[in-house]
Amino acid sequence: MWKRRSGSAGWWWRQGKGSVVNTLEPRRSGRKCSEKNRVSFRSETDFFIQDINAGLKDEAEIPEQLVPISSLSEEHLESLIKKLRKASEGLNSTLKDQIMSHPALHDALNDPKNGDSATKHLKQQASILGNIEKLKLLGPRRCFVEFGAGKGKLSHWVDIALKDAEKVHFILVEKMTTRFKVDGKHRKKNSVFERLQIDIQHLCLNKIPVLSKEKLPVVGIGKHLCGVATDLALRCLVETYAASCEERNEEPLAKRIKNDKTEKEINPLAKEGNEKSVPEKWTPVAGIVLALCCHHRCNWRHYVGKEYFKALGLGAVEFHYFQRMSSWATCGMRKTSLEASNITTTRKDHQNDDSEEHDDGRYRITDDSAESLPGFLTVGEKKKIGKLCKLLIDQGRIEYLQQKGFSPALQYYTDPMVSLENVLLTALPNHSSSPETTA
Repeated sequence: MWKRRSGSAGWWWRQGKGSVVNTLEPRRSGRKCSEKNRVSFRSETDFFIQDINAGLKDEAEIPEQLVPISSLSEEHLESLIKKLRKASEGLNSTLKDQIMSHPALHDALNDPKNGDSATKHLKQQASILGNIEKLKLLGPRRCFVEFGAGKGKLSHWVDIALKDAEKVHFILVEKMTTRFKVDGKHRKKNSVFERLQIDIQHLCLNKIPVLSKEKLPVVGIGKHLCGVATDLALRCLVETYAASCEERNEEPLAKRIKNDKTEKEINPLAKEGNEKSVPEKWTPVAGIVLALCCHHRCNWRHYVGKEYFKALGLGAVEFHYFQRMSSWATCGMRKTSLEASNITTTRKDHQNDDSEEHDDGRYRITDDSAESLPGFLTVGEKKKIGKLCKLLIDQGRIEYLQQKGFSPALQYYTDPMVSLENVLLTALPNHSSSPETTA
């Protein structure tokens, strides 16, 4: 039934026991809600499977109580740092610069009305879009799944860049109710936007009709996907979705070759001259492009790199303290005014913080490990340790993707003056012909 939400001009739809799944655009005075004003929505129960992307729960691995870093003895902390440095030996701590742009954002970037914050967000979106294009993922007949979509601006710019590309679908995943969404304003006939209000932990992509019926290759994207949400998104794409698709579509090699040949004969997009616009063959996940964020919000159960940590002789305890110490990477750049204190305590545990105060180089979400830093370490040493923690956690994700048949890479996608969280994780399936596949 339709119900008016208290204190709101919008209308909400409730179905059975499912939660509110989406909003319609605010109803204008004197006008009835019409089909053209409706944002595509679907009941959460259609694609909800409890904890499908959560990972295995092993209570024996997780200690009952872990004290804050500020309560650790100096000897204990030194032991943890020693383990960190040993585990990080051989890792390349200097990532490649892949700071890019895209002509789709040229006018927006040069708009004189932009403030500093708007400009910094646009620079990040432009670089992410440029990296998507460099990986040959920007083309027709694809489904872009934006995790932690917030207002949907990243998908918006992807759609602008695609112009009149055929058969493009966008699925925007966001667990929070979001105001000022831009996806409801799109009216291109070749693009379809669908917004899902759900925690990534419970999202089953296989149950979304456009993916189960039309077999559009999925491109997973995200801008500042906070902590644990990155691991949930990776498992959602390459384990829950891709693995099940491959199981359903197993067929003899001769039949696959025949089907590929038939597809080229009947599909005009696959003819000579258009090979760069479509994947060489259908693959469940064509690529992944995620801007990483907030490693201190990771947790052991959901982390995809547990096997990597265990191979290094590390476990849940070390992971807990490493993810807490990861906030030291920006400990020297925290604004100490009352204004910053008020801002950084407003939003917690969101999969994507659309306000992104931590992006502009002045604000930083705080935690107990960052507020009570050990006195025997200098600020420079703390920053190096924090960066090592981030690198080690991300390396576990790299190892996970390699084991799942992908060629992943980490790179800097924006200047630290634009965003302190400036690392981009990309991955292509191993059979991809793109040259950008070195880890």
